[in-house]
Amino acid sequence: MGKIKSIKTHPVVAPLQRKQKTAYEAREDVSIIIVELQTDDGIVGYGKINNTPLKDIVGWVEKLSEIVIGMDASPVAVWEKMFSHTAPAPDRGAFPRSSRALVTAAMAGIDFALWDALGKRANLPVFRLLGGENRPVMAYSTGGYYVEGGTPESAAAEIAKFVEDGYKAVKLKGGGSPLQNEIARVRATREAIGPDVKLMVDVSGAYDLEDAIEYARAIAPYDITWLEEPMHWYLQPADYVRLAQASPVPIAHGEREWHRFTTRDFISSGAIKYVQFDASRHAGFTEGLRIAHFADQCGVLIAPHHAPELQCHLIAAFPRCGFVVEAHGLPQRDPIWHNVFTDRAQLKDGYFHLSEKPGFGVEFDWDFIEKHRA
Repeated sequence: MGKIKSIKTHPVVAPLQRKQKTAYEAREDVSIIIVELQTDDGIVGYGKINNTPLKDIVGWVEKLSEIVIGMDASPVAVWEKMFSHTAPAPDRGAFPRSSRALVTAAMAGIDFALWDALGKRANLPVFRLLGGENRPVMAYSTGGYYVEGGTPESAAAEIAKFVEDGYKAVKLKGGGSPLQNEIARVRATREAIGPDVKLMVDVSGAYDLEDAIEYARAIAPYDITWLEEPMHWYLQPADYVRLAQASPVPIAHGEREWHRFTTRDFISSGAIKYVQFDASRHAGFTEGLRIAHFADQCGVLIAPHHAPELQCHLIAAFPRCGFVVEAHGLPQRDPIWHNVFTDRAQLKDGYFHLSEKPGFGVEFDWDFIEKHRA
């Protein structure tokens, strides 16, 4: 096994054609950080970070690089070395407490790059390294963001376009308006897509417990597959247990968790049916794999948030609990994802189809990256 020789970052930003909001935040652009890792035997692996602020996270990738360059390019060993610096020990200093979320974000890109390099060294796609088979992976497309002048009908029409393009599952943003308008948005979307398409609703942490229960009961008649991130950021597994007991809609959660230890508690509490840990936002593929194993044991389905071209390898390796990955069907919603790759898993009729190329099987359009480099 080669040793880590160098690590570089490529931060990319692209503007959105229209400003859009969730219940949580407004956005005018999208961004990623591509991490390029080279070993001393000439293998190059690529990772991806879906988190901000870019400058701070790039700085933490550089700090972590100083720690891991020269190590064997072994994902688990390198992960443990990086994570160990988030807690104090007698023989080394620890990173500041306030930096932990940024450190786990930086770890994500390095870790994905190590798995990509591992697959290339073995001349195998990552899903085969994990013992998976090459099977189609279901995707869902997210839309219905809050935009100026938007109506329940316009949000529904956007979602219906995904179904026309072949998606069998779609997700509507919610939680950002009064309850009666929220019900109207869900009702209009269900009417627009018909009865056979899976419909999820994501409210981006908009509600307290009682309001989340009221919301869940209000949208339940429209056959909702899951209610995602239903409650405020500070509410914990015990609160989710109470919600799950009262909600007729299954709960999905986990995209903003930093690591397996808090995610474990949401899974083991029995409160969630779908775990959405985003390994490209925090901690990387190694941690996503650990969470997937635990979810499988607990009968919880895995539905990773974002980076579907990478995280579909995880779904392919878990035939019992691997459920779905998230995509964005409209180029104007995520112009980076739709333009930064020259090769990746192919999306057709609502399913990702993986190739047999080694690693994660992704290739980048470096002209696009240079044009949009942050």
